[in-house]
Amino acid sequence: MEVATHVPKKVMVVAELTRESASALQWALSHAVVENDELFLLHVEQPISWRNTISTFLRKPSSPVFGAANSSMEGSGGEDVDFVDVMKKACEIAQPKVRVHIERVEIDQGKDKALAILLKSRMLSIDLLVIGQRRRLSNTILKCKLNGMSTKGIDTAEYLIENSKCTCVGVMKKGHNGYLLNTKKQRNFWLLA
Repeated sequence: MEVATHVPKKVMVVAELTRESASALQWALSHAVVENDELFLLHVEQPISWRNTISTFLRKPSSPVFGAANSSMEGSGGEDVDFVDVMKKACEIAQPKVRVHIERVEIDQGKDKALAILLKSRMLSIDLLVIGQRRRLSNTILKCKLNGMSTKGIDTAEYLIENSKCTCVGVMKKGHNGYLLNTKKQRNFWLLA
């Protein structure tokens, strides 16, 4: 009798200091990665952004997803802890047999975040791209097609879903018991946690 072997895959989660990103990571850890996979946490930084200025004051995320990892890193001498490092530690606790890497991309103000994510995912030959998604009224009403358009004014998650060479999943946490998932082929797919 032959035993099926798992071919390790590369999964990338867009790491941001948002609730949506924490939900995407939580979904990826519980539903997308398995033993021997590689998980890449990609953080896109804009060095002269007002968000980066504010995020330096918010180094430790308050999400319960990172509770164990955050508490284990607090005793490290009182220095600031980067939220991406906390995410990595949470991943290592949740999935100890998955290799976790941190990738950072720095883009200039006004440059396209979605294109930077696509480029990095292609460079690393990513099999599955996961991004936290926030439902916006304008996206729901307009439902604009993204064929060859610039990403300016378009939701980053929607652009990635439509234009990624690999499978891209937009994840929205719905209550305490489920996720709403979006891919190129499947929209608003409800998944119980």
